[in-house]
Amino acid sequence: MERPARLCGLWALLLCAGGGGGDEGAAPTETQPPVTNLSVSVENLCTVIWTWDPPEGASPNCTLRYFSHFDNKQDKKIAPETHRSKEVPLNERICLQVGSQCSTNESDNPSILVEKCTPPPEGDPESAVTELQCVWHNLSYMKCTWLPGRNTSPDTNYTLYYWHSSLGKILQCEDIYREGQHIGCSFALTNLKDSSFEQHSVQIVVKDNAGKIRPSFNIVPLTSHVKPDPPHIKRLFFQNGNLYVQWKNPQNFYSRCLSYQVEVNNSQTETNDIFYVEEAKCQNSEFEGNLEGTICFMVPGVLPDTLNTVRIRVRTNKLCYEDDKLWSNWSQVMSIGENTDPTFYISMLLATPVIVAGAIIVLLLYLKRLKIIIFPPIPDPGKIFKEMFGDQNDDTLTPPHLISPPFWLLPPDNKTFDPFILSNVVKEGQRVCGLPLLGEIHRPRSLSEIMLPLSWWIF
Repeated sequence: MERPARLCGLWALLLCAGGGGGDEGAAPTETQPPVTNLSVSVENLCTVIWTWDPPEGASPNCTLRYFSHFDNKQDKKIAPETHRSKEVPLNERICLQVGSQCSTNESDNPSILVEKCTPPPEGDPESAVTELQCVWHNLSYMKCTWLPGRNTSPDTNYTLYYWHSSLGKILQCEDIYREGQHIGCSFALTNLKDSSFEQHSVQIVVKDNAGKIRPSFNIVPLTSHVKPDPPHIKRLFFQNGNLYVQWKNPQNFYSRCLSYQVEVNNSQTETNDIFYVEEAKCQNSEFEGNLEGTICFMVPGVLPDTLNTVRIRVRTNKLCYEDDKLWSNWSQVMSIGENTDPTFYISMLLATPVIVAGAIIVLLLYLKRLKIIIFPPIPDPGKIFKEMFGDQNDDTLTPPHLISPPFWLLPPDNKTFDPFILSNVVKEGQRVCGLPLLGEIHRPRSLSEIMLPLSWWIF
């Protein structure tokens, strides 16, 4: 009987010890009451702030911590503060859930979670602008563009508002313009270029003053969407079979924050060689004494006796920025090598059609002349017989006094000559020219007299 009694006493002591230990460890694992007076407000354009009060009836031995997260349990946070803020586009409802607990261990069960959401934007979702994008150009000005919503009127007057931490108030963009279907606005943004802007962003909202469209929000981090200006090529020269390119970076950027792309076009090979440059340095005496801020790159294997054109563009790298996809525009082209004067080619291009046309005309005329020489016209025997027999008989049958004199033989008073005078004039003209008289025309007496002159004419 003594042994079971001892076992029972030992068991009782263990239970008492366990109970005492449970009182000391109950505080950290004890479920606390929920927070109270959870509220939400919006500051600036897209800064959402949640605030709450500590739970009522919390254990005095508990050091309260507040567990919070957004929808789908994103951005979990355990902190002693009774508020939480976040920059978020308000294009849809944003909800935060908050609970209290006595430890920083996420595995501990918090109190009942209390939820508070931002109100959704007012207006038809189809009326909100689409494709709202903003780019920070050369750390000098920001340009935002968008497309009108589906259910909007073509004459809608849009307004863009912006805010960042360096501004004391929300400002309105005044430079609204249209580029085809896109609508845009640009505003100066230079106050942040000399400060630490890694944690800064620009809050954007586009709406209309009449309230007919749904507002559209956007948050642009200043470490992304940065587009530099194109660089400026300072000098090109050849040395030891290599082409050296020297340029100056765009303002407001450090060389270590930029990546480069050099394009070399050769007129002889008609090829475009592109070189990606992460660190541009040249060890060359030609660059001694040059201005600070100039960059050098050596292009190997370039033919010096041909025309070479060079252009450069830059982009930000991930050493200083989050975005490295926006290239600048190409720089102005600079050439080196033999540059043929294009005036000669233009003149030849204009003169060639004229020369060819003139040569064709001369050739046609020459060919026609040559054809006449090579292939002379053959006499028509019928015409010869007609002249020998037909025309002469007709002329001989006409009396002299019926032949009309030419107009230059007519007297000034337009009166006709006497037939006798006209006959004498005709006879005198025949005698002077050695022609037979009209009554003495010789007629051929045999076929030989006809064929003899004909054969002479042909051969």
